[in-house]
Amino acid sequence: MKFRKSVKTDINNIMNIISQAQDYFKEHGINQWQDNYPNSEIISNDIDNNYSYVLLNEDNIVATAAVSFDGEKTYDFIYEGQWISNNEYAVIHRIAVDNNFKGMGLSTQIIKNVQELCLEKGVYSIKVDTHKENLSMQRMLNKNKFQYCGIIYLEDGSKRIAFEKTLPMKSQL
Repeated sequence: MKFRKSVKTDINNIMNIISQAQDYFKEHGINQWQDNYPNSEIISNDIDNNYSYVLLNEDNIVATAAVSFDGEKTYDFIYEGQWISNNEYAVIHRIAVDNNFKGMGLSTQIIKNVQELCLEKGVYSIKVDTHKENLSMQRMLNKNKFQYCGIIYLEDGSKRIAFEKTLPMKSQL
């Protein structure tokens, strides 16, 4: 599997995977990624900002995620808990796996790749948020040793549960 930055010609494949995830959430009554979010304009902006990544199986895109090292203003305030660290961090958004590859640990593979990106940049924290009903994402975060930290609110006021994982500094490896 290869993890690389997305390019504009990846948008249709990324949107196909996101559409599958949107359908899954809708079928399971989870009010996440509905109302035309995320859409191709958001993915295009992710690519322009160097946030968008894809995971390839041979030459086929099988998973996608957005990774930012620019901070997240909705994380400035956390309720009913606290972040583990207040240091520089990576944020992972919009993780999605092609339905044909679910259950193969690809989200964990994305997390491992993001950890490598972090260590290359000297960043030792990863923060993520998800919908309280997105149990598969919560299980994946738990499996990858993320800790529940509290509640954050998106710009539209939607409530999300927040997680963080700290990475060992090179001197601790």
